[in-house]
Amino acid sequence: MSLDLNQLVTSLAQRARAASFVLATAPAAAKNAALEKLADLIDASHFMLLESNQRDLLSPEAGALTPAVRDRLTLNEMRLRHLAASVREVVALPDPVGESLEEITRPNGLRIRKLRVPIGVIGIIFESRPNVTIDCAVLCLKSGNAALLRGGKECFHTNMALASLVSQALVAANLPGDAVQLVPTTDRAALNTLLKLDSLIHCLIPRGGEGLIRYVAENSTIPVIKHYKGVCFVYLDAAADPAMAESITVNAKTQRPGVCNAAEQLLVHRSVAPKLLPEIARALAAQQVELRCDSTSGTILRDAQLPFTPAKSSDYTTEFLDRILAIRIVDSLEDAIATINRDGSGHSDAIVTGDESAARRFLAAVDSATVYWNASTRFTDGFEFGYGAEIGISTDRLHARGPMGLRELCTYKFVIEGTGQIRNDAFRPEPLK
Repeated sequence: MSLDLNQLVTSLAQRARAASFVLATAPAAAKNAALEKLADLIDASHFMLLESNQRDLLSPEAGALTPAVRDRLTLNEMRLRHLAASVREVVALPDPVGESLEEITRPNGLRIRKLRVPIGVIGIIFESRPNVTIDCAVLCLKSGNAALLRGGKECFHTNMALASLVSQALVAANLPGDAVQLVPTTDRAALNTLLKLDSLIHCLIPRGGEGLIRYVAENSTIPVIKHYKGVCFVYLDAAADPAMAESITVNAKTQRPGVCNAAEQLLVHRSVAPKLLPEIARALAAQQVELRCDSTSGTILRDAQLPFTPAKSSDYTTEFLDRILAIRIVDSLEDAIATINRDGSGHSDAIVTGDESAARRFLAAVDSATVYWNASTRFTDGFEFGYGAEIGISTDRLHARGPMGLRELCTYKFVIEGTGQIRNDAFRPEPLK
């Protein structure tokens, strides 16, 4: 590895750590001023941002992407307006820093408070999605964390342009410009250095394909919050309303097929499959979705003279990120629950039913970060949850799960206030270690 590259990444992390101490106690007004300025800069910089994005879209790396992944890379006027709106929504959210989680007063008079505080320095490693640069920057800033961003080479110019706006906004609000930094290289060696800086970086969040996430998790000495993939299910129960079943299935699969909360698997209760499947298949075919069916669902579609592809066993655990949907018939609600818990990724799963008892059983028994009753899986998103944006979606159990917003970017510390108390073990000796 180049010594210069090693020094560069280490220097970025050192500067981020220094900035994190300032940001941790920055007043909410200063943080909000920086975010307001950033939103204004995005609105005023459409031409520059779209030009930078076009450079990325014309690159050989972008040319090798699937249409769905390329769509995630693409900016347009509408997406830039949405990006600025998401920044302003974070401004309107309460500052989590300093929030009291718990407070007790001990018999000896000690007052013990558990307060929400920033994690410190958060590293975000991501691919293909320029909005991640802004989402992560604003959430880290609002929650008092410094951020060190490392984007993919297919989005390098767009990320650099967006990061420059973040730096301008920080300086304009008299906050340290080093509070949000983008690693200015896509060299893999830079990533390898970053993964070992556990004395400077306190948490890593990888966002991208399963290969990237597994590489980070397996090579990092820093705690990693992650989800490997989004194998999301929609289950159509025996009591599913046909119109709702069609609407939710089509939306969950096609509204944006290349994202982690898009449905990849459809389960249908055997008793209603002959009635529901043909109409849903027609609606999906109209959206150019390839259906990969088990033998029973394939027979239903063949009888209805509708196209399908026989599924392979690997299709039932695949995150397609494309206009492909695997379909299986199940015999019962419990069969559906067991199938999801076995073959899913613990991300987002939905039941469509008019039977409340079945829905309550599904919501309780499916072991996923987000579970839905009569709603599309596409709502697993920080903006849709009212977080303004998200820094990622976690299928871990420590310390965050589901879409990660401001509170999930904080840890806590204990603040103890006394009046001169000293410990006396005469009556309650300390346990032997």
